[in-house]
Amino acid sequence: MDAIKTEGLTKHYGKARGIENVSLTVRQGDFFGFIGPNGAGKSTLIRTLLGLLRPSAGRAEIFGLDIARDREKILARVGYLPSEAAFWPGMRAGDALRLSAGLRRRDCRRTAARLCERLRLDPSQRIDELSLGGRKKTAIVCALQHEPELLILDEPTAGLDPLIQREFFAVLRERHERGATVFLSSHILSEIQRSCTHAAFIREGSLIAGGSVAELARAGAKRVRVQGRVRLDALDGVRDLHPSPDGADFLFSGDIAALLSALAEGDVRELTVSEPDLEEVFLHYYQEGPRYDHRPA
Repeated sequence: MDAIKTEGLTKHYGKARGIENVSLTVRQGDFFGFIGPNGAGKSTLIRTLLGLLRPSAGRAEIFGLDIARDREKILARVGYLPSEAAFWPGMRAGDALRLSAGLRRRDCRRTAARLCERLRLDPSQRIDELSLGGRKKTAIVCALQHEPELLILDEPTAGLDPLIQREFFAVLRERHERGATVFLSSHILSEIQRSCTHAAFIREGSLIAGGSVAELARAGAKRVRVQGRVRLDALDGVRDLHPSPDGADFLFSGDIAALLSALAEGDVRELTVSEPDLEEVFLHYYQEGPRYDHRPA
């Protein structure tokens, strides 16, 4: 079964763009990264999936349940972490955890206590006195304490210090190993590359690439480093060019024969061609990527 499936999902804010014709499939049990800069449409997609926004067009299902018709059934199986968590003023962190558990009619005290210990959250602290990281940790425990089947996490590490980030991802990997599906929205590509098995890129509300993280890192472009003198100004497919007195470093997605011809006309002392990392692939797709439907075969 697919954990998330959308077909042509669209959300407009009047004349403003939200998301446009998004067709996306996330298989149950996957650890999926949803990548894009701020304003690309990541939060809009998530809020539409959870029924917080009404779609303008298209349809979507979570665990085969329609997001409009079966919203309550879906929310019972999902743990959601918003990018910016808000709580009632005057609450303590523990009050927020109990309220969240009570709304689900679950006794989550044991799991909540373990998560608070691992994330170094003092539940007796007042929310108003917590730092951004403390509020984010409170929201994380609220999202995870009921052991959901699907975790939808929107920019989850903002405000967390590096040690807590490491522990947070350790918790996510444990949940994933026990069968949970993780849908992680982020603009930090290293997080996606380290943790996710599949990913999709979104640009200006539309998907532009998707697949396994390993496939994405192999597709579309190569990182080329040249030592020596070579002319690249007439060569199509050069991106992210970093010239230096010794040569050049660039992404290349054009005709390999044309590249070799240009190099042969120069004075090349050393040449290295390698697979780019995910950040470089994202740059390649984000500058020129087409719209893309992510439906795993």
